[in-house]
Amino acid sequence: MKAINKNDLSGTKYSVLDLVPIVEGVDAKQAIKRSVDLAQNTEKLGYHRFWISEHHNMESLASSAPVILIGHIAQQTTRMRIGSGGVMLPNHAPLVVAEQFGTLATMYPDRIDLGLGRAPGTDQRTAMALRRYQQETVQDFPNNIDELQTYLSEENSTAPVRATPGEGLNIPLYLLGSSTFSAQLAGRKGLPYAFASHFAPTHLHNALKLYHQHFEASEQLERPYTMACVNVIAAATDEEAERLATSAKRFMLGVIRNTRKPLSPPVDSMDGEWSELERMQIEQMMHYSFIGSQETVAKGLAQFKAETQIDELIIISHIYDHQARLKSYELVSEIFTR
Repeated sequence: MKAINKNDLSGTKYSVLDLVPIVEGVDAKQAIKRSVDLAQNTEKLGYHRFWISEHHNMESLASSAPVILIGHIAQQTTRMRIGSGGVMLPNHAPLVVAEQFGTLATMYPDRIDLGLGRAPGTDQRTAMALRRYQQETVQDFPNNIDELQTYLSEENSTAPVRATPGEGLNIPLYLLGSSTFSAQLAGRKGLPYAFASHFAPTHLHNALKLYHQHFEASEQLERPYTMACVNVIAAATDEEAERLATSAKRFMLGVIRNTRKPLSPPVDSMDGEWSELERMQIEQMMHYSFIGSQETVAKGLAQFKAETQIDELIIISHIYDHQARLKSYELVSEIFTR
Protein backbone atom coordinates (compact mmCIF):
# COMPACT_ATOMS: atom_id res chain seq x y z
CA MET A 1 0.00 0.00 0.00
CA LYS A 2 1.31 3.44 -0.91
CA ALA A 3 2.67 5.42 2.02
CA ILE A 4 0.55 8.33 3.19
CA ASN A 5 2.15 11.68 3.96
CA LYS A 6 0.58 12.67 7.24
CA ASN A 7 2.53 15.90 7.80
CA ASP A 8 -0.50 18.06 7.10
CA LEU A 9 -2.47 16.20 9.79
CA SER A 10 0.25 16.10 12.43
CA GLY A 11 -1.02 17.09 15.86
CA THR A 12 -4.64 16.69 14.82
CA LYS A 13 -6.76 14.54 17.12
CA TYR A 14 -9.24 12.18 15.50
CA SER A 15 -12.49 11.01 17.04
CA VAL A 16 -15.81 9.28 16.31
CA LEU A 17 -19.42 10.45 16.15
CA ASP A 18 -21.89 7.57 16.29
CA LEU A 19 -25.62 7.94 15.64
CA VAL A 20 -26.19 4.28 16.58
CA PRO A 21 -27.67 3.51 13.15
CA ILE A 22 -30.28 0.82 12.67
CA VAL A 23 -29.65 -0.84 9.32
CA GLU A 24 -32.08 -2.96 7.33
CA GLY A 25 -32.41 -6.40 8.88
CA VAL A 26 -31.01 -5.32 12.27
CA ASP A 27 -33.00 -4.29 15.35
CA ALA A 28 -32.14 -1.64 17.96
CA LYS A 29 -30.53 -4.15 20.30
CA GLN A 30 -28.14 -5.31 17.59
CA ALA A 31 -27.46 -1.69 16.58
CA ILE A 32 -26.36 -0.89 20.12
CA LYS A 33 -24.19 -4.01 20.19
CA ARG A 34 -22.51 -2.86 16.96
CA SER A 35 -21.86 0.58 18.46
CA VAL A 36 -20.12 -1.02 21.43
CA ASP A 37 -18.00 -3.05 19.02
CA LEU A 38 -17.19 0.10 17.04
CA ALA A 39 -16.12 1.89 20.22
CA GLN A 40 -13.91 -0.98 21.30
CA ASN A 41 -12.26 -1.20 17.88
CA THR A 42 -11.72 2.54 17.47
CA GLU A 43 -10.26 2.72 20.96
CA LYS A 44 -7.62 0.18 19.90
CA LEU A 45 -6.99 2.27 16.78
CA GLY A 46 -6.12 5.37 18.80
CA TYR A 47 -9.26 7.46 18.36
CA HIS A 48 -9.41 10.15 21.03
CA ARG A 49 -13.11 10.24 21.86
CA PHE A 50 -16.39 8.52 21.00
CA TRP A 51 -19.49 10.68 20.98
CA ILE A 52 -23.13 9.59 20.85
CA SER A 53 -25.77 11.81 19.27
CA GLU A 54 -29.29 12.50 20.54
CA HIS A 55 -32.13 11.84 18.09
CA HIS A 56 -35.80 11.13 18.72
CA ASN A 57 -38.67 9.52 16.82
CA MET A 58 -36.41 8.06 14.13
CA GLU A 59 -36.67 4.38 13.31
CA SER A 60 -33.25 4.59 11.65
CA LEU A 61 -31.36 5.62 14.81
CA ALA A 62 -31.21 4.06 18.29
CA SER A 63 -29.72 7.14 19.99
CA SER A 64 -32.72 8.58 21.82
CA ALA A 65 -31.13 8.04 25.25
CA PRO A 66 -27.46 9.05 24.90
CA VAL A 67 -26.79 9.15 28.65
CA ILE A 68 -27.61 5.45 28.98
CA LEU A 69 -25.55 4.59 25.90
CA ILE A 70 -22.56 6.61 27.14
CA GLY A 71 -22.54 4.65 30.39
CA HIS A 72 -22.96 1.36 28.55
CA ILE A 73 -20.05 2.08 26.19
CA ALA A 74 -17.81 3.58 28.89
CA GLN A 75 -18.22 0.37 30.89
CA GLN A 76 -16.94 -1.69 27.97
CA THR A 77 -13.98 0.54 27.03
CA THR A 78 -10.99 1.62 29.09
CA ARG A 79 -9.16 4.66 27.71
CA MET A 80 -11.13 6.60 25.12
CA ARG A 81 -13.19 9.58 26.20
CA ILE A 82 -16.93 8.91 25.88
CA GLY A 83 -19.52 11.65 25.60
CA SER A 84 -22.49 13.30 23.99
CA GLY A 85 -22.43 14.75 20.52
CA GLY A 86 -24.56 16.09 21.87
CA VAL A 87 -27.18 16.42 24.53
CA MET A 88 -29.88 18.65 23.06
CA LEU A 89 -30.14 20.92 26.08
CA PRO A 90 -33.57 22.42 25.33
CA ASN A 91 -35.03 18.93 25.77
CA HIS A 92 -33.74 18.61 29.33
CA ALA A 93 -33.66 20.47 32.63
CA PRO A 94 -30.06 21.62 33.34
CA LEU A 95 -30.20 20.09 36.83
CA VAL A 96 -31.04 16.66 35.39
CA VAL A 97 -28.16 16.91 32.90
CA ALA A 98 -25.77 17.92 35.69
CA GLU A 99 -26.86 14.97 37.82
CA GLN A 100 -26.72 12.47 34.97
CA PHE A 101 -23.28 13.48 33.76
CA GLY A 102 -22.10 13.90 37.34
CA THR A 103 -23.05 10.28 37.88
CA LEU A 104 -21.22 9.21 34.71
CA ALA A 105 -18.11 11.21 35.66
CA THR A 106 -18.17 9.65 39.12
CA MET A 107 -18.29 6.16 37.66
CA TYR A 108 -15.76 6.87 34.88
CA PRO A 109 -13.43 9.64 36.12
CA ASP A 110 -11.68 11.86 33.54
CA ARG A 111 -13.36 10.10 30.62
CA ILE A 112 -16.73 11.81 30.19
CA ASP A 113 -17.44 14.70 27.77
CA LEU A 114 -20.60 16.81 27.79
CA GLY A 115 -21.32 18.15 24.32
CA LEU A 116 -24.34 20.46 24.13
CA GLY A 117 -26.59 21.44 21.24
CA ARG A 118 -29.61 23.73 20.95
CA ALA A 119 -31.55 21.89 18.23
CA PRO A 120 -34.25 19.41 19.29
CA GLY A 121 -32.77 16.46 17.38
CA THR A 122 -36.17 15.65 15.95
CA ASP A 123 -39.27 17.06 14.24
CA GLN A 124 -41.32 19.85 15.79
CA ARG A 125 -44.20 17.67 16.96
CA THR A 126 -41.82 15.35 18.80
CA ALA A 127 -39.95 18.36 20.17
CA MET A 128 -43.20 19.60 21.71
CA ALA A 129 -43.78 16.19 23.26
CA LEU A 130 -40.29 16.27 24.76
CA ARG A 131 -40.56 19.84 26.03
CA ARG A 132 -44.23 19.69 27.08
CA TYR A 133 -45.09 22.60 24.79
CA GLN A 134 -42.57 24.96 26.39
CA GLN A 135 -41.63 27.68 23.89
CA GLU A 136 -37.91 28.34 23.54
CA THR A 137 -36.57 31.89 23.35
CA VAL A 138 -33.20 33.00 21.96
CA GLN A 139 -31.81 33.41 25.48
CA ASP A 140 -32.92 30.03 26.82
CA PHE A 141 -29.88 28.14 25.51
CA PRO A 142 -27.26 30.54 26.92
CA ASN A 143 -29.16 30.75 30.21
CA ASN A 144 -29.45 26.96 30.45
CA ILE A 145 -25.70 26.60 29.89
CA ASP A 146 -25.08 29.12 32.69
CA GLU A 147 -27.40 27.17 34.97
CA LEU A 148 -25.72 23.88 34.09
CA GLN A 149 -22.26 25.33 34.76
CA THR A 150 -23.49 26.63 38.11
CA TYR A 151 -24.69 23.18 39.18
CA LEU A 152 -21.33 21.66 38.19
CA SER A 153 -19.27 24.29 40.03
CA GLU A 154 -17.75 24.05 43.50
CA GLU A 155 -19.19 27.48 44.28
CA ASN A 156 -22.70 26.02 44.24
CA SER A 157 -22.04 24.05 47.43
CA THR A 158 -24.07 26.48 49.60
CA ALA A 159 -26.98 26.88 47.16
CA PRO A 160 -30.46 25.53 47.98
CA VAL A 161 -30.44 23.39 44.78
CA ARG A 162 -27.38 21.25 44.14
CA ALA A 163 -26.32 18.46 41.76
CA THR A 164 -25.18 15.36 43.63
CA PRO A 165 -23.13 13.83 42.13
CA GLY A 166 -21.90 16.46 39.71
CA GLU A 167 -20.97 19.43 41.84
CA GLY A 168 -17.27 20.26 41.65
CA LEU A 169 -16.45 17.56 39.10
CA ASN A 170 -14.21 18.35 36.16
CA ILE A 171 -16.67 17.62 33.34
CA PRO A 172 -15.58 19.44 30.16
CA LEU A 173 -18.33 21.14 28.19
CA TYR A 174 -18.36 21.49 24.39
CA LEU A 175 -20.76 23.55 22.30
CA LEU A 176 -22.02 21.99 19.09
CA GLY A 177 -23.54 23.91 16.25
CA SER A 178 -24.22 24.37 12.57
CA SER A 179 -24.66 28.15 12.64
CA THR A 180 -22.82 31.28 13.68
CA PHE A 181 -24.96 31.67 16.82
CA SER A 182 -23.37 28.76 18.68
CA ALA A 183 -19.92 29.75 17.41
CA GLN A 184 -20.11 33.21 18.95
CA LEU A 185 -21.63 31.81 22.15
CA ALA A 186 -18.87 29.19 22.48
CA GLY A 187 -16.27 31.91 21.99
CA ARG A 188 -17.75 34.22 24.61
CA LYS A 189 -18.04 31.39 27.11
CA GLY A 190 -14.51 30.12 26.43
CA LEU A 191 -15.65 26.61 25.47
CA PRO A 192 -14.47 24.25 22.72
CA TYR A 193 -16.58 24.47 19.58
CA ALA A 194 -17.60 21.58 17.30
CA PHE A 195 -19.19 22.33 13.92
CA ALA A 196 -21.64 19.92 12.26
CA SER A 197 -20.13 20.13 8.79
CA HIS A 198 -21.16 16.53 8.07
CA PHE A 199 -24.69 17.69 7.21
CA ALA A 200 -24.71 21.52 7.38
CA PRO A 201 -21.57 22.79 5.67
CA THR A 202 -22.76 26.26 4.65
CA HIS A 203 -21.57 28.34 7.61
CA LEU A 204 -18.44 26.38 8.54
CA HIS A 205 -15.80 28.98 7.72
CA ASN A 206 -17.79 31.94 9.02
CA ALA A 207 -18.56 30.09 12.23
CA LEU A 208 -14.91 29.24 12.84
CA LYS A 209 -13.88 32.83 12.14
CA LEU A 210 -16.48 34.24 14.54
CA TYR A 211 -15.55 31.73 17.21
CA HIS A 212 -11.93 32.90 17.15
CA GLN A 213 -12.95 36.56 17.05
CA HIS A 214 -15.21 36.25 20.10
CA PHE A 215 -13.08 33.86 22.11
CA GLU A 216 -12.43 34.76 25.73
CA ALA A 217 -10.27 32.53 27.90
CA SER A 218 -12.13 30.65 30.62
CA GLU A 219 -11.38 28.36 33.54
CA GLN A 220 -11.87 25.39 31.20
CA LEU A 221 -10.01 26.69 28.15
CA GLU A 222 -7.11 29.12 27.76
CA ARG A 223 -7.09 29.27 23.95
CA PRO A 224 -9.58 28.42 21.18
CA TYR A 225 -10.20 24.77 20.39
CA THR A 226 -12.12 23.84 17.25
CA MET A 227 -13.56 20.56 16.04
CA ALA A 228 -15.43 19.62 12.87
CA CYS A 229 -17.44 16.53 12.04
CA VAL A 230 -17.06 15.18 8.51
CA ASN A 231 -18.37 12.20 6.56
CA VAL A 232 -15.67 9.67 5.75
CA ILE A 233 -16.07 6.43 3.81
CA ALA A 234 -12.76 4.71 3.12
CA ALA A 235 -12.22 1.41 1.34
CA ALA A 236 -9.58 -0.46 -0.65
CA THR A 237 -10.42 1.44 -3.84
CA ASP A 238 -12.20 4.64 -4.82
CA GLU A 239 -14.80 2.57 -6.66
CA GLU A 240 -15.59 0.41 -3.65
CA ALA A 241 -15.88 3.44 -1.39
CA GLU A 242 -18.20 5.21 -3.82
CA ARG A 243 -20.46 2.16 -3.86
CA LEU A 244 -20.51 2.00 -0.05
CA ALA A 245 -21.37 5.70 0.01
CA THR A 246 -24.69 5.10 -1.75
CA SER A 247 -26.10 3.94 1.59
CA ALA A 248 -25.26 7.33 3.11
CA LYS A 249 -26.76 9.14 0.13
CA ARG A 250 -29.96 7.12 0.39
CA PHE A 251 -30.04 7.88 4.13
CA MET A 252 -29.77 11.62 3.39
CA LEU A 253 -32.47 11.22 0.75
CA GLY A 254 -34.74 9.90 3.48
CA VAL A 255 -33.93 12.95 5.60
CA ILE A 256 -35.04 15.45 2.95
CA ARG A 257 -38.08 13.35 2.05
CA ASN A 258 -38.91 12.81 5.75
CA THR A 259 -38.98 9.04 5.23
CA ARG A 260 -36.22 8.12 7.65
CA LYS A 261 -36.07 4.37 7.35
CA PRO A 262 -33.20 2.09 8.47
CA LEU A 263 -29.92 2.42 6.61
CA SER A 264 -30.20 0.47 3.39
CA PRO A 265 -27.63 -1.66 1.53
CA PRO A 266 -25.48 0.05 -1.11
CA VAL A 267 -26.50 0.07 -4.75
CA ASP A 268 -24.41 0.09 -7.90
CA SER A 269 -25.71 3.47 -8.99
CA MET A 270 -27.90 6.31 -7.66
CA ASP A 271 -29.49 6.68 -11.09
CA GLY A 272 -33.23 6.45 -10.62
CA GLU A 273 -32.92 6.83 -6.84
CA TRP A 274 -33.25 10.62 -6.78
CA SER A 275 -34.33 13.59 -8.83
CA GLU A 276 -31.83 16.14 -10.11
CA LEU A 277 -32.94 18.61 -7.42
CA GLU A 278 -32.56 15.98 -4.71
CA ARG A 279 -29.10 15.10 -6.00
CA MET A 280 -28.06 18.73 -5.74
CA GLN A 281 -29.51 19.05 -2.23
CA ILE A 282 -27.71 15.97 -0.96
CA GLU A 283 -24.43 16.89 -2.59
CA GLN A 284 -24.69 20.26 -0.84
CA MET A 285 -25.46 18.62 2.53
CA MET A 286 -22.60 16.16 2.06
CA HIS A 287 -20.13 18.75 0.75
CA TYR A 288 -17.59 17.79 3.41
CA SER A 289 -17.54 14.09 2.62
CA PHE A 290 -14.30 12.25 1.96
CA ILE A 291 -14.96 9.10 0.00
CA GLY A 292 -12.37 6.83 -1.58
CA SER A 293 -9.21 4.85 -1.03
CA GLN A 294 -6.92 5.61 1.90
CA GLU A 295 -4.79 7.84 -0.31
CA THR A 296 -7.79 9.75 -1.64
CA VAL A 297 -9.24 10.27 1.85
CA ALA A 298 -5.86 11.30 3.26
CA LYS A 299 -5.48 14.04 0.65
CA GLY A 300 -9.00 15.27 1.26
CA LEU A 301 -8.64 15.39 5.04
CA ALA A 302 -5.27 17.12 4.80
CA GLN A 303 -6.77 19.78 2.53
CA PHE A 304 -9.72 20.22 4.91
CA LYS A 305 -7.32 20.69 7.83
CA ALA A 306 -5.27 23.22 5.86
CA GLU A 307 -8.40 25.22 4.99
CA THR A 308 -9.94 25.21 8.49
CA GLN A 309 -6.95 24.87 10.85
CA ILE A 310 -9.15 22.84 13.17
CA ASP A 311 -7.68 21.03 16.17
CA GLU A 312 -9.73 17.83 15.92
CA LEU A 313 -11.55 15.86 13.25
CA ILE A 314 -14.66 13.94 14.22
CA ILE A 315 -15.40 11.10 11.82
CA ILE A 316 -18.86 9.77 11.01
CA SER A 317 -19.30 6.89 8.59
CA HIS A 318 -22.73 5.85 7.34
CA ILE A 319 -21.83 2.38 6.05
CA TYR A 320 -24.34 -0.46 5.84
CA ASP A 321 -21.98 -3.40 6.40
CA HIS A 322 -20.52 -3.46 9.91
CA GLN A 323 -17.19 -4.97 8.89
CA ALA A 324 -16.80 -2.43 6.09
CA ARG A 325 -17.51 0.30 8.62
CA LEU A 326 -14.82 -1.01 10.97
CA LYS A 327 -12.40 -1.22 8.05
CA SER A 328 -13.11 2.38 7.08
CA TYR A 329 -12.24 3.60 10.57
CA GLU A 330 -9.09 1.46 10.51
CA LEU A 331 -7.93 2.99 7.22
CA VAL A 332 -8.58 6.47 8.57
CA SER A 333 -6.64 5.81 11.76
CA GLU A 334 -3.60 4.80 9.71
CA ILE A 335 -3.66 8.20 8.01
CA PHE A 336 -3.09 9.86 11.38
CA THR A 337 -0.66 7.36 12.89
CA ARG A 338 1.86 6.67 10.13
